[in-house]
Amino acid sequence: MRYKVLTVDDSKTVRIIVKKAFKPYDCEILEAANGVEGLAVAAKENPDLILLDVTMPVMDGVEMLTKLKSDSALKSIPVIMLTAEGGRDHVLKIAKIGVRDYLVKPFKEDVLIEKASRVIDLKPVSDAPAKAKSILDSADILVVEDKPAIVQQIQEGLKHTPWKVRGVATQGEAIDTVAKILPDVILVSLSLPEEAAFTLFRMIRTSVRTKYTPVFALVVKTETLPQQQAQTVGFSAIITKPIDMGDLEAKLAKAMNLDTSQRYYAIEHEIMIMRLPEVCSPAAMAEAAVYLKPKFAEAVDSGYNKVVIDIHPLKSLHMGVIKLLFQAMQTCRDLGMQFALVANAHIISECKGFEDTRGWTFYDSLDDAKANLGKAGSVPQLVSA
Repeated sequence: MRYKVLTVDDSKTVRIIVKKAFKPYDCEILEAANGVEGLAVAAKENPDLILLDVTMPVMDGVEMLTKLKSDSALKSIPVIMLTAEGGRDHVLKIAKIGVRDYLVKPFKEDVLIEKASRVIDLKPVSDAPAKAKSILDSADILVVEDKPAIVQQIQEGLKHTPWKVRGVATQGEAIDTVAKILPDVILVSLSLPEEAAFTLFRMIRTSVRTKYTPVFALVVKTETLPQQQAQTVGFSAIITKPIDMGDLEAKLAKAMNLDTSQRYYAIEHEIMIMRLPEVCSPAAMAEAAVYLKPKFAEAVDSGYNKVVIDIHPLKSLHMGVIKLLFQAMQTCRDLGMQFALVANAHIISECKGFEDTRGWTFYDSLDDAKANLGKAGSVPQLVSA
């Protein structure tokens, strides 16, 4: 939901500061230079929040507030008053009219945003619906863990990604780091002393800057009570120790809404290449399957009608891979695409041991498959699963 914020102030400078403060958030800023204009804009736009200056010409803030609260259609709009230092007591006196909060000029932008966020659910523009980033893009991962070996394990396990993994040992260090660099995901160890993990989680969620940042809990697999507590308070995911790095990487990519299709699909010299990794875990199979039909359809839509299914890196064959290959070949036939298979000698040998795959034809290199794609006899038999 895109919120509307009305700033009513005779100072153009203040209105500019307000617009600048709210720029990173998904909201619309409306402006008025006095109370008369403010009432007119409020009646027309029905804003979700009004920032109202006290001292203005034509109609001051107190009179506008009084009229606002006497109008049945407008009285429920929350108001934050802006006042000079000397007017603080005056604002407190008129608070009974219906002021949600107040700010003393000059004010800091982060204080304004913090107070506004208590009234409306400010959402960063980056969290508004948008095309997902690629798995090839950089990202910042913050690990809050007092055991250096765990931080090193995560850094080592994710070193093949373009992500930067930062490790800090305490709640205070985490707060300082977040103030400087906004992480894409935060991992917090539940074993931090004095339940610091849950205190930090609450601080992250109450700050408008990190309100929507995914936060994972790190916990020993057998410690079920902290896991239940983490789920109850709202941690984005639970990562158990010992850490399954493949599972962690998949959950991080999902939390960051990354487009991971490039792990498996690419257009090379006008040919769609579907490439399976060395180890095809259930998570990898599921991920590749999700993108299969959309990526093949996208290729056809772009004028490409040839596919090479490359399983040469694969170490061993299993039914999950076989089912995915059947799905890929059937999709090619449904879309009228020509296709060829590439595999290593071990996988070709294993295929001969399965009744459903022993009739398939393979090439032992990508170049051979590309060169022969579309020629008679180049397409493997499609056998019913």
